[in-house]
Amino acid sequence: MSSHVRTVRPNQMVALMERAAHIKKMLEQGEKKPYKDVIDVCWGDPHGAGMKPLTFVRQVLAACIYPQLLDGGNLPMDVKRRAQKLLRWCDGGSVGSYTNTGGILEIVENLAQFISQRDGVPAHPENIWIHPGSQTSLTSILTLLLSSEATPKRGVLVPVPGHSTVPLSVAALGGVAAPYFLDEERGWELRADELRRALASARGVCRPVALYVINPGNPTGHVQSRKSMEEVIRFVAENNLFLLADEVYQGSVYDANSEFVSYKKRLYELGPPLAHTLELASFHSASKGLLGECGLRGGYVELLNMDPVVMPYVERLFHLIPSPPVTGQIALELMVEPPQPGDPSYPLYMHVSPKVHRNRSSDIQSAAPSMLDGSFPFPQETEHTRRTLVDNVKRVLQVLNRLPAISCQPVRGGAFAFPRLHLTTKAIRKAKDAGMQPDMFYCTKLLEDTGVFVSPGCEYGQKEGTYHIRFCIMTPTDTMEELLRRLSAFHLKFMKDLS
Repeated sequence: MSSHVRTVRPNQMVALMERAAHIKKMLEQGEKKPYKDVIDVCWGDPHGAGMKPLTFVRQVLAACIYPQLLDGGNLPMDVKRRAQKLLRWCDGGSVGSYTNTGGILEIVENLAQFISQRDGVPAHPENIWIHPGSQTSLTSILTLLLSSEATPKRGVLVPVPGHSTVPLSVAALGGVAAPYFLDEERGWELRADELRRALASARGVCRPVALYVINPGNPTGHVQSRKSMEEVIRFVAENNLFLLADEVYQGSVYDANSEFVSYKKRLYELGPPLAHTLELASFHSASKGLLGECGLRGGYVELLNMDPVVMPYVERLFHLIPSPPVTGQIALELMVEPPQPGDPSYPLYMHVSPKVHRNRSSDIQSAAPSMLDGSFPFPQETEHTRRTLVDNVKRVLQVLNRLPAISCQPVRGGAFAFPRLHLTTKAIRKAKDAGMQPDMFYCTKLLEDTGVFVSPGCEYGQKEGTYHIRFCIMTPTDTMEELLRRLSAFHLKFMKDLS
């Protein structure tokens, strides 16, 4: 066994996941609890949390998987045309066939067109690869950058709090995950002075080769400003680092004063020489945002300014990855090329009714600019999803920030709320007596007493002496209301009992 795999710490969530599954089974078997079900908001899985799939996406997928549906009269004509086109792109006309390692060429070309339109900067298909999820893409790039034989070890600067699997992947590949802390008191801002501190500290134990950023943030929900992005880009360039930009939540921005800007776009706004020299890998996925198709496993990476000498090795490495699932590739295609005006599916997918404009003026003002600039018209299904998420964010902040001993920074984007628990000395001592981190102890009690399954901040990293919980806000409104009701009652009792 690799010695580096031995250093990967066990996931503390395993026991909590197993307990949640056991409680679900007990409830199904009729065992009485103070609650009727488990509200599982531990993961960024919209459909798992109860959000409904988009009709157009599922109709096209159904027709591709079972082409006999194309012979009936139940599917809109544009769905049939799209499914027929996608099947022509598949070998043998079947989604069960293998594809090119980097994905179906026509879909890759459409991804390039999407990126070009998003950024106003040309994107080239030869720089884009589809993988079974964005995490696979990221791990592949980390494999390229890290080496188990390197002395000193190579390091990657990673955000704290941040995606929990990235430090584990770095460690498993023989690297060092060097933390930089996001500023909670400033809405989880990424600050250049903290990057410089983290780099200087990391150089004592490793040779940093890359910086990993998540925008919009997971689990923090922050959205970077152009100024912050410029500081990051200049820091990366000055220190000869590779920039890894996790941008999978780019379609989920809720704050009126925030907007998603890709790192590629910001880089080109700064112009040469940076635009032509800084090495960048950016990641996106069909799992997040409005589609929420986590289980289909479709993600991609775009590489920018890679050394031509290195590119052949990148291609060799990517050719070792199995053909990405065709259903995931189809989901990506439908994400970047939704129904257009005049298509039969457009009224359901992208319909704007006069009633929406008359009665939702206050809602429109509170929505993010990306929803209002004309490029994303208010739709029926997708507007309902966006509206649900905006309302959930508003309610989460209202409820949690009124509770004693809990505080939540603004959730500007992404899929999660990440409130801070201001636990008492007695609660912390009780947790340590139970052999748990304090926020893990809180989450365990919350699950047992209320059936609400959230994850502890210790899984994502946090400043010493601070404690958090993370939960998904991509849920139906009634689910979120019930979650907040149970969480509020539990929290008040928990803090009273352990005061």
